[in-house]
Amino acid sequence: MPDLTTYSSICLFLLSLDYDIAVVRSAGSAVETERHVELGVELMAKGQFVDALSHFHAAIEGDPENYVTYYRRATVYLALGRSKTALSDLDMVIKFKPDFTAAWVQRANILLKQGKLDEAHISYEHVLRRDPDNDESLKMYSEIELIKEHVRLGFLFIEQKNYIEAISHLTRAIEFCPWDASLRETRAECHVGVNDVMAAIVDLKAVARLRSDSPQIHHRVSLLHYELGEADESLSESRECLKLDPDNKECFPHYKRVKKLSVLMKSVQEFLGDGNYQSCVEKANAIAKLESKVAAFRLAAKSLLCQCHTKGGDTLNGIKACTEALQIEESAELLCIRAEAHINNEEFDDAMNDYQRAHNLDQSAKCAREGIQRTQKLQKLAERKDYYKILGVARTATKTEIVKAYRKLAQKWHPDSFDGDEKKMAEKKFIDIAAAKEVLTNPDMRSKFDNGEDPLDPETQSGQGFSNFNQYAQGFGHGPFQFRFNFN
Repeated sequence: MPDLTTYSSICLFLLSLDYDIAVVRSAGSAVETERHVELGVELMAKGQFVDALSHFHAAIEGDPENYVTYYRRATVYLALGRSKTALSDLDMVIKFKPDFTAAWVQRANILLKQGKLDEAHISYEHVLRRDPDNDESLKMYSEIELIKEHVRLGFLFIEQKNYIEAISHLTRAIEFCPWDASLRETRAECHVGVNDVMAAIVDLKAVARLRSDSPQIHHRVSLLHYELGEADESLSESRECLKLDPDNKECFPHYKRVKKLSVLMKSVQEFLGDGNYQSCVEKANAIAKLESKVAAFRLAAKSLLCQCHTKGGDTLNGIKACTEALQIEESAELLCIRAEAHINNEEFDDAMNDYQRAHNLDQSAKCAREGIQRTQKLQKLAERKDYYKILGVARTATKTEIVKAYRKLAQKWHPDSFDGDEKKMAEKKFIDIAAAKEVLTNPDMRSKFDNGEDPLDPETQSGQGFSNFNQYAQGFGHGPFQFRFNFN
C-alpha cells in the first residue's frame, strides 16, 4: 500500500492533468467559437441569414456572454423579420454591455415599430443622455408624440364612424409602427367600414404574420374572401385556422361549407370547358342553392348559368340568367355573353344594344368591339340570305340537325317533282337549300357566316365558296336531266 507521500503525489499529478486537459479544451472551444462567428459574419454578408443564424447559435453556446455575437444574431433575426427574438438578444447585449449605444438605438427602433411608444421613448431618452447629438434617436424621439396624436385621432374618428379620416390617421401612425398588429387590425375594420374589403384583407394578412399563433385572424380573412366570392382563397385561410386550432368551432363549419362551394365551382368550369352544358347547368344551380345570401356567390352562380345555357344553345334561359346576373352587378363580360344569346335568337338589335353598353362600360373590352362589328355584319346579312332560316334550324343547331333538315327540304323541293313555272321556283329553292347545307356543314364556312360574312357572296369571296353551286345552276333549266344529290 503506497505511503501518504506517494498518495499525495499521485493526487497532485491527477489534478494537474485535469487542469491541463481543461485548458486544452477551453482553448479548443474558443477557437471553434471564433470560427463559428467568422462563418456567421461571412454568411450574413452574403445574405444567407438562416445559415448565419445556425453559426451564431453555436458561437453563443460556446461563449454565452459575448455581447457582440448577440448583437450580430439580433441583426440576423431582424433581417428574417423576427423582431421579438431580436429584441431579446438586444436585451442580452445591454445586460453584458450597458453602454453599447448602437444596441440601445436598435432596441428603441424595434419598440417604436412594434407600437410600444412609451418603451421606445424611454430607450431613446437613455441614448440621448449618453449621446445628445445622436441624429437617429433625436429624429425618432421627436416623432413619438406626433404618432400618439395620430393614434388618438384615429380612434376618435372611429367613434364618430368617420372611417375615411380614421384610416388617414392610422395610416400615418402605421408608417412609423409597421409591426403594430393592433393598429393594422383596427385599420382593417375601418376598411371594411368603407367597403374596401381587399384593403382589409391586406392588413389582416399582415396581422396574421405578426401574430402567427392566432386562428381567429385567419378565420376573419377567410370570411372576407368569402364575402368577395373567392372560394379557394377563403378555403386556404380556413385551413390555416384549423392548423392552429383543429377543433375551432367557427373555422370548421365554415371550412366544410366553403369546400363544397369550391368543388362545385371547379366542376362547373370543367364541364363548361368540356362542353358538357347540362352538367354545367346542374352544378351552377347547386351553387345558387347552397349559397343564396352572399351577393358575390349569387352573382357567380347566375354568371355561370348565363354561360352554360348560352353555350349549350338554350338561349331563352341564357338570356334570363344573364339578366339576373346583370341585376346584381353589371359587367362588360356578362353583357357580351347575353349579346351572344340574343344573336343565337336572331335578336340582332338587342345584341347590338348589349355590345354598345359593354363598350361604354369598358372601352378596352375586346368582346364588345368585335361584337359590334360582327353584329353590324349580321344585321346586313339578315337583310339578304339567311342559311339558318332557309333550312329552318336554329343558329345553335348541330351538324346532324342541319343534315336532317336538308334531307327533308331537298326531297320536298326536288325539281324533278315539279313542272312548268313551279319547276323554276323549285330549282331556285333547291339551289338555296343545297347552298345552305354546304355552308352550315362546313366548319370554316359556317364560322364565317356566323361572324356576318357570306362565304358564297361573290363580292367577298373572289370566286371561291360553294363548289357545286354553278353546277346546279347550270343543270336546272337545260331541258331533261337526271339530278342526283348526296344526302350525307
